Amino acid sequence: MDLTQTSSHASAKTERPASSLPDVAVFDDRPFFRRLGALDWLFALAMVAGAGFALNRYHAYMDVYDMAVLIGAVPTFVVLGWRWKPVRLLIAMIAVLALSSIQLYQHDLARADTNFFLKYFLSSQSAILWMSALFILATLFYWIGLLTRSQTGGAIGSRMTWVAVLMGFTGLMVRWYESYMIGSDVGHIPISNLYEVFVLFCLITSLFYLYYEQHYATRQMGAFVLLVISAAVGFLMWYSIARDAQQIQPLVPALQSWWMKIHVPANFIGYGSFALSAMVSVAYLAKQRGVFADRLPSLEVLDDVMYKSIAVGFAFFTIATILGALWAAEAWGGYWSWDPKETWALIVWLNYAAWLHMRLMKGLRGAAAAWWALTGLIVTTFAFLGVNMFLSGLHSYGKL
Repeated sequence: MDLTQTSSHASAKTERPASSLPDVAVFDDRPFFRRLGALDWLFALAMVAGAGFALNRYHAYMDVYDMAVLIGAVPTFVVLGWRWKPVRLLIAMIAVLALSSIQLYQHDLARADTNFFLKYFLSSQSAILWMSALFILATLFYWIGLLTRSQTGGAIGSRMTWVAVLMGFTGLMVRWYESYMIGSDVGHIPISNLYEVFVLFCLITSLFYLYYEQHYATRQMGAFVLLVISAAVGFLMWYSIARDAQQIQPLVPALQSWWMKIHVPANFIGYGSFALSAMVSVAYLAKQRGVFADRLPSLEVLDDVMYKSIAVGFAFFTIATILGALWAAEAWGGYWSWDPKETWALIVWLNYAAWLHMRLMKGLRGAAAAWWALTGLIVTTFAFLGVNMFLSGLHSYGKL
């Protein structure tokens, strides 16, 4: 089909099966900003106003780097909201719930045990517990939908995943505020220990999945992707019970740096994307062997999601590795010291660099690509968690 050809069907909304790649034959060729409507600009204005409110209300809790991150986040979230509409409501609801929690606290951390809504819904621990429960339930409903061919099961799983993301991000935002209520010397962005980054991992992985779910108009992948999120939730619950890890602790000196605020999120976008690609590879291998063959998306779609997840994860993991080297130079006087964490991060990077090279240069696809992506999850898990459990080094502040 000639993409420049004018057709009476060009403006019609076409239905595409869940088993096919997105239809690129019909597209809006207007410049991007010409495609934006009044609601898009209203959303952008709301984001700017929200950032202004945060700067005015909470500037005493921010250093110059916090302010820079907040200001830089505005255009990022605006563009994200323009391109992925459901995120708009998510951002608005996170803001409403987090601000409601802050208002309920009235600068008194003890109210988390006396106020009904804080105790059962909006304190950081309560919100994260809701997140955990909803992820487990979402996994169950995704599998019900897959096993029974029920659209309702998948739809419920999808909605539960969205609400879990809402509660998880609300929990992190409230935890940030709670840390400052403990003391200004304790307050920090909640991405500093295994408990907090496991929450972040669950949220990032699920958000990427929800994007692909909408983009490819299929919910069947959720049964597989939510398994790794549920596994992370299981570890999170064990870690909280066995180590009392949910308690907010002051930052160790090595983490008292603005580098943490950009290095860790970039790192976990990489980890989350790699985990997603591995679980999609499980779905690919299952379909290739005839398991759920008539229920899962096409091999073409599964391969495309696997490739895009690894590509995005690799880009952010590369950025995180560079930022980590710069942070190491500032903290320890050298860009690279062959610390176990650094060494395994390099192994992860080389693994996915090789995967992408083989994909782009040699056309790597099929079962070999899927098995490689799945094996990559083992390597990534050891770099993420195994190093903390079994090896010691400069990053030993992250040990179990």
